[in-house]
Amino acid sequence: MTRRIVRNIIQISTAAVITFLLIFFLDRNFRVLPNAIHEYLPTHHAGLVITDITVTTCTSYNPFSSCDLDTSVWHRVDKDLHLGKTLFSHAYLHVSRKREEELKEGDKVVVDVTVGRLDPSVADAEKAAAKGLDIKNEKWESRPAGLWVKRSAKRGASDSKNAVTGIDVLFGDDAVEAREAWSMTGTPLLLDVGRSVPSAHLTVRRGVEHPPVKPVLRIRDNGKFKIVQLADLHLSTGVGACRDALPEGQKCEADPRTLDFVTKILEEEKPDLVVLSGDQVNGETAPDTQTAIFKYAQILIKHKIPYVSIFGNHDDEGSMSRAAQMDLIETLPYSLSRAGPESIDGVGNYFIEVLGRGSSSHSALTVYLLDTHAYSPNERKYPGYDWIKPNQIEWFRQTAQGLKKKHREYTHVHMDVAFIHIPLPEYQNGRNLTLVTSWKEPTTAPTFNSGFHDALVEEGVAMVSCGHDHVNEYCAVDFKEDGKPALWMCYAGAAGFGGYAGYGGFHRKIRVFDFDMNEGRINTWKRVEYGEDVDKKIEEVMIVDGGHPVRPMQD
Repeated sequence: MTRRIVRNIIQISTAAVITFLLIFFLDRNFRVLPNAIHEYLPTHHAGLVITDITVTTCTSYNPFSSCDLDTSVWHRVDKDLHLGKTLFSHAYLHVSRKREEELKEGDKVVVDVTVGRLDPSVADAEKAAAKGLDIKNEKWESRPAGLWVKRSAKRGASDSKNAVTGIDVLFGDDAVEAREAWSMTGTPLLLDVGRSVPSAHLTVRRGVEHPPVKPVLRIRDNGKFKIVQLADLHLSTGVGACRDALPEGQKCEADPRTLDFVTKILEEEKPDLVVLSGDQVNGETAPDTQTAIFKYAQILIKHKIPYVSIFGNHDDEGSMSRAAQMDLIETLPYSLSRAGPESIDGVGNYFIEVLGRGSSSHSALTVYLLDTHAYSPNERKYPGYDWIKPNQIEWFRQTAQGLKKKHREYTHVHMDVAFIHIPLPEYQNGRNLTLVTSWKEPTTAPTFNSGFHDALVEEGVAMVSCGHDHVNEYCAVDFKEDGKPALWMCYAGAAGFGGYAGYGGFHRKIRVFDFDMNEGRINTWKRVEYGEDVDKKIEEVMIVDGGHPVRPMQD
């Protein structure tokens, strides 16, 4: 009796498995299951698929022209393809999209997109004929601006890895894509605009969206950890114009030269982390901020280098707010950036932990990042730049104090460092301030001192580094009342050719911090873009030893 029951169970289970596989196969090819079920099958894309794409153009002098379409059918990508640079005309990309379970019999799904003057069907037919393939049912459909769309009503088309699930626009001949599963179409849209308008490039996501790579930071097995600080990249939409570039009189495109410099240093220094300390975007020349962000992100992602970012006073002067930028940056691979608590001022108040070597779960290094905002909210009383607010300082104090107990569990010397954009007032008036190298331009710290320097010292932070003043590239230490070093304050020196330089011939710089956790030591040096010292460490100095700031002893 028992054997018979077991045999029946095995037979029923086998039949169930075979039935499931048969239904799965049939649905994959002929869509026999109800639409509502599809969303829960892992081979189908959760979310939206694109069913059509078009471009509209409108002019302000023609009251009958409109860039709006039926919002129940079309979603407008909210980027003027002319970037607001034409006097009377505008153009927009529109997509029609549906959830996969809403697709009906005969609904078409976009499976390919291209741009060009000629019908790509001709070239496709020639390639297919050479391979002995039949593609009669795969026709390209023409849309405005040289856009060609291939759509399919085949069963399972929305399940294909070729199904288009996202459409976006980036601008400029140097535009790059930084997101996983996205790729650019190559040829820009054919828009009737002058050369002053950066070219508009379609970028397409196919298939399902995957979570971005988010590495866990860890001290190397040799006890070392290296941070490269990229300050004031000042990237644009398009290649940008160089300012105060040396040598003079040579052709110079700002962003390509900046990014070549960044790439060279990344490949030579091989950092474990990159800190972008503000003004990555030159808002005034970046009508599409997203395009500018992707330029630096793509390089870091390509080199598989984790990075964190904060904002400067120019980042949000373009097309995106601080919050919108951070929402985007948080989704990118290798980005460990965070918006931070909404309850305090600014966007980008957060910290990251670097774990000890091997399999240690204890933090060896804490990096604090805070938003220094932009311009003074009270220009008459405190002219110039904004300051770190009391609730930010209180958040920092509470966070640092809350972490101390866990940090004591680390068997070596735990260290804390910080990065900001706008310098603190103590960068110019700290007690007995001692500089490594010299001032090259006036320090544009806030005229109101909110006390963040003292909070850093009291909570045991050994070093803070900033950007903002492009030509200043020094490190300075001030002292406590008992004569002991209080805090090292460094400038990175600007890396970007889209921002100012000058002041007697400044060459763009990048600052490097080398952490030796075996000794609780930090050494720092600079790398230069041009001149006889391009392959050298410049002004290397030990600023921390045994976990504490030390007097400068340059090599």
